[in-house]
Amino acid sequence: MYKSKTYGYDWEDYDENGKSAETMIVEIMEDKELPQIEELVIACWGGAWEDSCQPIIDGIVENKDKFAHIKRLFIGDMDYEDCEVSWIIQGNYSELWKALPNLKEVTIKGSMELTLGEICHENLESLEIICGGLPSDVIEQIANAKLPNLKKLNLYLGSDGYGFDGDEKTIQDLLEKTDFTKLEYLGINDSEIQDEVTEAILASKYMSRITTLDLSNGTLSDKGGQMLLEALPKYPNITTVDLHFHYLSDEMMEKLEALPISIDLDEQNEADEDDDEVYRYAMLTE
Repeated sequence: MYKSKTYGYDWEDYDENGKSAETMIVEIMEDKELPQIEELVIACWGGAWEDSCQPIIDGIVENKDKFAHIKRLFIGDMDYEDCEVSWIIQGNYSELWKALPNLKEVTIKGSMELTLGEICHENLESLEIICGGLPSDVIEQIANAKLPNLKKLNLYLGSDGYGFDGDEKTIQDLLEKTDFTKLEYLGINDSEIQDEVTEAILASKYMSRITTLDLSNGTLSDKGGQMLLEALPKYPNITTVDLHFHYLSDEMMEKLEALPISIDLDEQNEADEDDDEVYRYAMLTE
């Protein structure tokens, strides 16, 4: 296990004591434990809805010798009581990849003002972005990434009301352009077009490579469920499927549960209907 430490401020730190991203990076660098920390977790840096985490990113880059040993990085580890996910102001990670050569896992929460830049990293094994809406320009940056050892990719697409401005073609292009030869876990979830996302993934090269498929937290209906029911038996390499938080019927759930794989079907939801219109919602948007 990696030695982990979380840095975060509460409302009093921010409102009464003037704490911010600028003070946080100073405190991290002054921490005597820093040389032993392998997992660096950044929680709320104060007014995350007003100020970016950029000073923290810049501080890591400018002092890269002090952070070169970091293997796991999570920036934005906060719940809605600190800041709604759609309000979190992220930053520009373009220079971070070179600064942290030993990095294996990156998790980013929030997508406002998020830029990944040219992603090129020999050792990165896991990339996860948790947000209420993932912009297509960020997806394009991931599509162009050079990550020869990536084993896990997990992206929350979210809603077009909170930043997602793509469609199923955006996901098709992502899956076609990338060539993560060591990918084992593919998650493209939390989507309001989860059936269309499912169709794109099932047609991709990754179906014959991965062991875990994550389509959770979205609007998956029986349409997507039927596609999975027909496709999954063709891929014995896939042993785990995460569909929790879905809109599948009882009948479809029963059919999927009969498949000889580990499948998570928790959190069944019912669509809202109004004047013949059907509404389904992703788990995390605002």
